[in-house]
Amino acid sequence: MITKTSVSPARAGGTLFSILFAVSLVHLLNDTIQSVVPAIFPIVKESLQLSYTQLGLIAFALNATASILQPAIGFYSDSKPKPYLLPLGMAATLVGVLGLALAGSFSVMLLSVALVGIGSAVFHPESAKIAYMAAGQRRGLAQSIFQVGGSTGQALAPIMTALIFVPLGQFGIIWFTIAAAAAIAIQTYTARWYSSQLRLRPAKRKLQQTAPTTTGSRRQVRFAVSILLLLVSTKMAYLAAITSFYSFYLIEHFQLPIGQAQWIVFGFLFAGAVGTFFGGAIADLWGRRNMIWFSIIAALPFALALPYVNVQLSVLFSIIIGLTIMSSGSVTVVYAQELLPGKVGTVSGLFFGLSFGMGGLSAAALGMLADATSIGFVIKLCALLPLLGLMTILLPSDTKLKQWSSQAEQSQVNL
Repeated sequence: MITKTSVSPARAGGTLFSILFAVSLVHLLNDTIQSVVPAIFPIVKESLQLSYTQLGLIAFALNATASILQPAIGFYSDSKPKPYLLPLGMAATLVGVLGLALAGSFSVMLLSVALVGIGSAVFHPESAKIAYMAAGQRRGLAQSIFQVGGSTGQALAPIMTALIFVPLGQFGIIWFTIAAAAAIAIQTYTARWYSSQLRLRPAKRKLQQTAPTTTGSRRQVRFAVSILLLLVSTKMAYLAAITSFYSFYLIEHFQLPIGQAQWIVFGFLFAGAVGTFFGGAIADLWGRRNMIWFSIIAALPFALALPYVNVQLSVLFSIIIGLTIMSSGSVTVVYAQELLPGKVGTVSGLFFGLSFGMGGLSAAALGMLADATSIGFVIKLCALLPLLGLMTILLPSDTKLKQWSSQAEQSQVNL
């Protein structure tokens, strides 16, 4: 007798919400742990006497590790899936959390965040593939459920600073070993389901491996993927500025205490989590490209004005920007997956890896720039980044994307 969790979504045509909620919960735990790193910046800057450049390098170590490994793991897992890498990756994260709690130097901090980065590198491409497998016909919604866990975890960073790290200090990180242990347990469950799906559909996996990986002409697809990568890069650079340095701007410019500044950043990130969830569901009805367009156009005027408004409007504008600019996060990944059918792991690893890489590079570069100029200059400069989102106009229309997808499906049938 086949249990409910053994039914293939492709056969049943349905969406397995139990699996989607499981990977979303682990995404929340994983990204909450990741978010510990920028959350402790205001604390360790004083306790370890770190410069803005060193803070940027810590963020870079976390993101660069994940960025380099994620595409490689995604590419490898497309041909040789390894479900039980998922709990092993979270074990690396657990060791990294212990290191962060006990680190007494800059070098130990770097090593610890690298271990957390390794855990994330394993988690994202493989879990994105699980979400894809469990989606049925509702890929936008499924990817949103998966990514909203991560967005929510990121949103918790400023709250952790205000409620945990300000009163408890750096050692308060030790409590997050509980989150890592819970993630290992859930990953064992999802890995078991993933493994059962691989046994149920060997023929489909073989077909995917032999199917063409492009839909339109190679030049058109490469160009569209390049535009998507540019959009992700500029968005992550902007998010790095907000999550790593906007609290310092608020503290310096408005003389806010650390706790209040972190709550404003939380408003931005929590609104982003809401936008991530609804963006994917709306895109299933409205279209992928339309949703990407909306996320840029709706956020742009508020992003440009943010450095020049008073503290009250800063709160309001931060919420509006977070809600809109992050509403296309899951949509961009699904759009790319449909551009490159049969390479879900590779695409997911590439885009999540790029997100981490650009976040880390941007944090490091912006930290150096802040030391050389000022936090105010950095925030004003980054306000211009969403302008590059206007490149969305060059993406193929949803009608064209569906046409290419139909051609790819017909090619699979002809094989």
